[in-house]
Amino acid sequence: MRRLVQVLDVELSPAKPHASLVDARRLEAADPMAFAALVKYMQPREKDFSTSVLKQALVRPEGVVGAVVGGFYTLLSGAYPSRAFTAPDTALQWLGQPEAEAAALLAELNGLVAEATGQSPLLRELHQVMRGRLPEVNLSDVAREMGMSERTLQRRLKEASTSFQAELNAVQVRMAQSLLRESNMKLTAVAVEVGCASLQHFSSLFRKLVGESPSAWRDRQKQPQGDGTPPPAEALMEEVAGAPGKGPVAATSEVPE
Repeated sequence: MRRLVQVLDVELSPAKPHASLVDARRLEAADPMAFAALVKYMQPREKDFSTSVLKQALVRPEGVVGAVVGGFYTLLSGAYPSRAFTAPDTALQWLGQPEAEAAALLAELNGLVAEATGQSPLLRELHQVMRGRLPEVNLSDVAREMGMSERTLQRRLKEASTSFQAELNAVQVRMAQSLLRESNMKLTAVAVEVGCASLQHFSSLFRKLVGESPSAWRDRQKQPQGDGTPPPAEALMEEVAGAPGKGPVAATSEVPE
């Protein structure tokens, strides 16, 4: 996160004031230490941002993570108007972008993300829809939400050398990792939350995709990194709540006025 926030210097480089789009749709977990790193970056630059950014729209992810990100975004008051959205087209409309230009910008952003992650727009959209429907996910509902027939979705997944079940399993394990890392939920509860029929099924799936058991993975994640012990989350959030600046950012794009 400390490296990522340096990307925000792009907001300060244009000579002309501009509107800003913050695309956080792909955020999968909310980490207090990451928010604290963001605040430390923003504090000394607040005045510079207030003269460079006219208004800013945040596109947050769905679900609990989106609620956390959107809520955190409202804690810190900035010197320019800002709003949180769940859809990028609505965010760009609020920023005053014409529909044609907004579509071109989103296509460019999606292309950059696909290049960086190696994940196609189809799989990215599929995973987003699946995450929003856990624990009950079925082919019919997902295809309908993606605006295609079941047969078309299955054909396109086959062309991408994958399947609906394989991608669902990947989403289940990624969601389970977030729950194991961010909560103290029992393994049985995590299994139910991600749509596995039993703890045995969940453990087998997790081990198959991750290479170790859920309990071993959780224990390893909770071990202190480096020489020091991570600061308590409560202390970090108190620091964040009392600091001036702006909210969380996963990816940014300038929208010239």
